[in-house]
Amino acid sequence: MWPETGESVKPLRKGLTTGTCATACCVAAAEYLLNQNSPQQVTVTLPRGKEVSLKIESFEALASGVRTSTIKDAGDDPDVTHGATVFVELRLVDDPGVCFKAGPGVGTVTRAGLALAVGEPAINEVPRRMMRDHLLNQARRFSYSNGFEVTVGVVDGVALARKTMNSRLGILGGLSILGTTGIVRPYSCAAWIASIHQGIDVASANGVSHIAASTGNSSAAAIRSHYQMDEMALIEMGDFAGAVLKHLKKVPIDRLSICAGIGKLTKLANGHMDLNSRSSAIDFRQMADMAVELGADAELAQRILTANTSIEVLDMCQRAGIDIAGVICDQAREVAIGVVPESVDIEVWAIDRKGDFIGHTGFGR
Repeated sequence: MWPETGESVKPLRKGLTTGTCATACCVAAAEYLLNQNSPQQVTVTLPRGKEVSLKIESFEALASGVRTSTIKDAGDDPDVTHGATVFVELRLVDDPGVCFKAGPGVGTVTRAGLALAVGEPAINEVPRRMMRDHLLNQARRFSYSNGFEVTVGVVDGVALARKTMNSRLGILGGLSILGTTGIVRPYSCAAWIASIHQGIDVASANGVSHIAASTGNSSAAAIRSHYQMDEMALIEMGDFAGAVLKHLKKVPIDRLSICAGIGKLTKLANGHMDLNSRSSAIDFRQMADMAVELGADAELAQRILTANTSIEVLDMCQRAGIDIAGVICDQAREVAIGVVPESVDIEVWAIDRKGDFIGHTGFGR
């Protein structure tokens, strides 16, 4: 940004979760069924007490209820559900309380290990509680003593779910209705870390004793092909190595394979648990010291110190016959072993830009 433009940095805009959207639809639908009113905007109270207003896009009378919808606004977060239509079909039933069903575009839990039981709609507990509390409040408001059946759906949710980790977690048929605070914070790490933890939980609960954590598509494909691993055993950790390693203190897993590019592994070897450039940088001094220990001369060491990327360092070392990738794997493994319980055995694989293995440190403490 050039100073003379007069532009100022704007704060990133927060959004609202699918759980908040579904709750708003419930409030509007209950108003329609219990008070014959079609509010164009409703107020929802979030778990921490803040109130937010959402626009209701549509009302559609059904044979035994009503369908209401709203558009999810994820703010400035690159959320796959930003702009998606979230809808609720609400029916009044004789049995007291609130029951939930998965509508089109919302998945169903098919594997053990998640907080929800197998066969349940993929509507997480906080959104359920939000919808339940708001519906019961509407019932009191309009002196209604029976119950509600809530079917939550997302238009094109099946296609959107292909961009998420749901199938790997055993959530089939669509998206999950999510949210712990009701708010989407732009570029939050929380959702990814939660998916990592869920993936490990599901693998363990289904008897998987060997999992593989990868930083991207190439590393995931390489390790999956090498071991012919089931999708359930693959954990997309991205930059969050610490989220994987620390969670293994809570979940019984025997073996962990870590597979990543040389740059990410260099950061792990340097003790970093977050491998993103915003939190950690490649230490070229560390790489130069490694190369010297392997026999690099002063000239090569100096060129490593002034290199621009880890790939450049790798190329220089390979031309000099120095296996720096192997040493990086060794050191990364030592760091990882220092975090997990003694019962967990770890190996580390390094890949190049083509997805080919270029370094490895095997199992065995």
